Amino acid sequence: MSQSRLYVHEFVYITGHNRARYFQHITANWSPIGQEERGQQCFGIWGTVGSTARWPEVINMWEYRDWDHLADTFRIEFNHPTLQDPSLADWWAAAEKLRSGGWDRVLVAADFSPSVAELTASGVKGELYMHDIYDVNPGESRAFLDMIGEVAVPAYRAHDAQLVGAFRTGLVDDRECIVLWALPDWAAWSRFESAIDEADELRSWRERARRHVRRTHRFLMVDSPLSPLRTGRQPRVSDRRPLD
Repeated sequence: MSQSRLYVHEFVYITGHNRARYFQHITANWSPIGQEERGQQCFGIWGTVGSTARWPEVINMWEYRDWDHLADTFRIEFNHPTLQDPSLADWWAAAEKLRSGGWDRVLVAADFSPSVAELTASGVKGELYMHDIYDVNPGESRAFLDMIGEVAVPAYRAHDAQLVGAFRTGLVDDRECIVLWALPDWAAWSRFESAIDEADELRSWRERARRHVRRTHRFLMVDSPLSPLRTGRQPRVSDRRPLD
């Protein structure tokens, strides 16, 4: 039986005026190492739009083939007395000055959710992105993702929102889903929000979703400079620059 792709989704709490430095550190200084040593792909690095979510904040997402791949990555990181890969001591020391901590999830991709390679090959990108978190009834996340694919994807597409990824959160009794959408520009977002209560297809989707969802939160994000959906490629060693 084939396994779904997995993702580590990170909310990273930035300290002071360090978001741009952290963008550079996590993409150019870390991602090429993760690609080479762990086979880990950078799915996306975004900054949250503070008026819609916590700030200053960064969202990191990393792509893995399956549970075995993720377990091997955890083994590399945590099988040490410090619970950190010793080869990354300098990287961690620099990162400590840029962030105060974070909150992570393991996500399981829906069958229809594209990989980062598929997204970049097809040129999916946005001037901004919508990040939806759905708190669904326990045990219903898989069925809810099916509804996303069948109902929400065509409804959102009609209003210029393109699917980036649809996931259920692992380790939480199938009670949370996260869905990402790309919008071509800020005007498209304005039109989408104006239509959410007026357009028949969007109103119908929301009414169906409410039968399964206890709470939802949509916030906005913008690509970091070296995020794959912005550049069309994975971060490279040649992207490295001094942080200061």
